[in-house]
Amino acid sequence: MPVVPALDLRFPEEDSSVAHIPHNIEAEQALLGAILFDNAAYERLSDQLTARHFYEPFHARLFASMETHIRKGQLAEPIVLAEQFKRDPSFEELGGLRYLADLVDRAPPAANAPDFARLVYELSLRRELIRIGGDIAVGANQSDPDRTARDQIESAEQQLYTLAETGAPTSGLMTFDVALRGAVEMAAEAFGRDGGLSGISTGLIDLDQRLGGLHGSDLLILAARPSMGKTALAANIAFNVAKSYAWEPQPDGSKKTVNGGVVAFFSLEMSAEQLAMRLLADVSGVSSDRLRKGEIDASEFGRVRDAAMDIQSAPLFIDATGGISISKLTARARRLKRQAGLDLIVVDYLQLVTAGEGSRVDNRVQEVSMITQGLKALAKELSVPVIALAQLSRQVETREDKRPQLSDLRESGSIEQDADVVMFIYREAYYKGRAEPREGSPEHLAWQEDMDRIHNLAEVIIGKQRHGPIGTVKLHFNADLTKFSNLAREGRFEPH
Repeated sequence: MPVVPALDLRFPEEDSSVAHIPHNIEAEQALLGAILFDNAAYERLSDQLTARHFYEPFHARLFASMETHIRKGQLAEPIVLAEQFKRDPSFEELGGLRYLADLVDRAPPAANAPDFARLVYELSLRRELIRIGGDIAVGANQSDPDRTARDQIESAEQQLYTLAETGAPTSGLMTFDVALRGAVEMAAEAFGRDGGLSGISTGLIDLDQRLGGLHGSDLLILAARPSMGKTALAANIAFNVAKSYAWEPQPDGSKKTVNGGVVAFFSLEMSAEQLAMRLLADVSGVSSDRLRKGEIDASEFGRVRDAAMDIQSAPLFIDATGGISISKLTARARRLKRQAGLDLIVVDYLQLVTAGEGSRVDNRVQEVSMITQGLKALAKELSVPVIALAQLSRQVETREDKRPQLSDLRESGSIEQDADVVMFIYREAYYKGRAEPREGSPEHLAWQEDMDRIHNLAEVIIGKQRHGPIGTVKLHFNADLTKFSNLAREGRFEPH
């Protein structure tokens, strides 16, 4: 049987300069022919491949139409498709129904369809790399005062990361036994860890017991009124995770985190030095206020120096860019994941993140909704927990019981909806201290007794948790060191 040459889809007017662009018309023809001959071949393909990955525009339209027919349970064959494309100039120029018939005649076995699909997809990624490279070159040559070189680098990184991630295999539908094996493995890991945690330990025993640790792909909101200590608690958790980091090598050369983790802390309100000062106070036991003012003696400075030596290697990365956009935050987290690994992201705080230039939002509620959705998507994409701090509205102050609740969240609808966990910090001593009676009065003695009882007491109120119970966890709070720690007493839980 004579070998039939591949169809030539180069149009007479086509510029020969495009010949160097990565593409393989024969592979596209073979893939389309295999599906036209046997529609079941479509089910063998990875769900990565879409119509936009075809080089020849008509092939892209043909694949999209075949895909639509097959998904609807309809037959995708030459006569049916020819009717749909009879007004398509490219279809007529290629030969019409005869072209589709030739694709079927030259179709390879259906078993080979995935090989041709991988080739089409690979060449599409190469073309996209060329396009991104061209965009980078054009952008670098333009003198746009509103777009710095750093902005262009971050935009390029984001495009390249997105392109790289599109090549990762997707799970699609899985059978229940596969999902069940994953669940049993998670339970086995939890059983094998100290304390039985299935997630990353916060370093706070009671909080871990209530949350089960910090879980990958979860968005946790930590909200409070100003001066309640939300930055302090977030910093304590971040440092606890970073200082307990341990990993083991994998056969492919990668690192698998076995304890703690690499942490990215986006500090939009405080500088990196201020945050480091708090952590130094935490570890050294020297008041952060006295550290900042330099009111320490030689022995205390020695403790600070020793503490700095102990913690300097902790994998805690701080980004103190004020007013960072959600796209830049995402790009930097992706970059860190690739370069050093990433196990936890902390954002301080949510309302200081912006939607970015060019974002079409009509009001602040829409903008916050876009940001929370972006953080949740980032948590899922990188499979890491994201802790985002949030401010509460002033309506808390107008109530007699000032314990926060979900409705106190600013722009609460989107935050409450997107979050997997919502936690509030409440310190009764903060409010009690501002209601001091006249000294020497009978009320002052009772007030002093109450203050002694609650002075170092803090409550973390879990107002929402998708995977477990809500309730209140009591912690010890040291205002001098801005440090939260475990409360050394029984009966820590107060379930709601």
